[in-house]
Amino acid sequence: MSQILEKVLPARLGTGVRWLVTSSWISNLGDGFALAAGPLLVASETHNATLVALATLLQRLPWLLFVLFAGVLADRWNRALMVASVDLGRAAVLGLLAATILFGRVTIAIVLVVMFILGTAEVFSNTASSSLLPSLVERRDLTLANARLYLGFAVVYQLAGPPIGAALFGRERALPFLGQAILVGAGALMVLRIRLPARMDQLPAGRQVRHEIAEGFRWTLHHAAVRTLVLTILIFNITFGAAWAVLVLYANERLHMGAVGFGLLTTALAVGGLFGTLSYGWITKRVSLGNIMRIGLIIETLTHLSLALTTSSAVALAIMVVFGAHAFVWGTTSVTVRQRAVPDAMQGRVTSVNGLGVYGGLVIGAALSGPIADRFGITAPFWFAFVGSAVFVVLIWRQLRHIAHDDERPPQPASAV
Repeated sequence: MSQILEKVLPARLGTGVRWLVTSSWISNLGDGFALAAGPLLVASETHNATLVALATLLQRLPWLLFVLFAGVLADRWNRALMVASVDLGRAAVLGLLAATILFGRVTIAIVLVVMFILGTAEVFSNTASSSLLPSLVERRDLTLANARLYLGFAVVYQLAGPPIGAALFGRERALPFLGQAILVGAGALMVLRIRLPARMDQLPAGRQVRHEIAEGFRWTLHHAAVRTLVLTILIFNITFGAAWAVLVLYANERLHMGAVGFGLLTTALAVGGLFGTLSYGWITKRVSLGNIMRIGLIIETLTHLSLALTTSSAVALAIMVVFGAHAFVWGTTSVTVRQRAVPDAMQGRVTSVNGLGVYGGLVIGAALSGPIADRFGITAPFWFAFVGSAVFVVLIWRQLRHIAHDDERPPQPASAV
């Protein structure tokens, strides 16, 4: 057992990283339950399409409303304590939801409120957690540590959690949410075992919140590599969001795969993520970070083109596997570049600016998707995504050179920007 632990989480990463990764995997399993059970619960309470869509919106909306404030708090407070406190609160809310289901008191209104609360908690927990890792591990090991965190996301959250959550829901609607509450709570207690360096325990309160937020934006704009990453994530999430917002309709109308087929497409993404996990160490030893980013953007652009052209479900599944591998490799690389470049005192705020780009792009893309598909057909959002991505790749290509050597430089202090 000790040999397996050393292989997966080498001792050089430190005890804190081992606690953080283990906590993340356990929480991801519970969140994977909800990935399947959440939509099932909404659908069991209402057949109104607007309310079903509203449930998804209410989970994403907090990222636009609170992520910048969350970044400020992550730079002011003990990040481990922030993650644990928020997740314990999340576990309590999930427990209450499970109780309303068990006692027959649940309504669609309660579900929607819970979705918004859980989405808000996710903003604060994820922002603090992402800002926490660089303070626990040496810069040279950030790639490995991030890969292990993403391994839990790909395998536990995307692959293992949803089928278990669906099975539990079929047995008793409250069970997946009760299980999620227990696992999220256990993960929070593990985070409390992390001991941060003394300099992290006493972050200065700083100025007014708006000034702290403005400093995060200024730092991002003045750092070439991080600015390029945030801009790329924003644009590519607009194109991605436009295509993926209609994926369920695309699977049914274009590929004729039905509900089960749509599930297979999402499973194929997870399988690709697993392949990306297993090959990531080999890739990073042979390919520079800048070229990883360039190749990834080309893959994503061609993914949209391929899906726009194909009518074969087998081809679409293969495309999803490749895209899943790319998403893991690109995501792990981008977060590693950012964490290496950003000084510790700015990690929370720069992470929150990045999060605003991620979810802002998804929301804009989803808003564009429906009208485009209604007017030009179900493949039109994929053509929009291909053209938009291709144009942006051409425009951003030379800027990606900033990323190529960024891992060779130490973080630039905020006072120097």
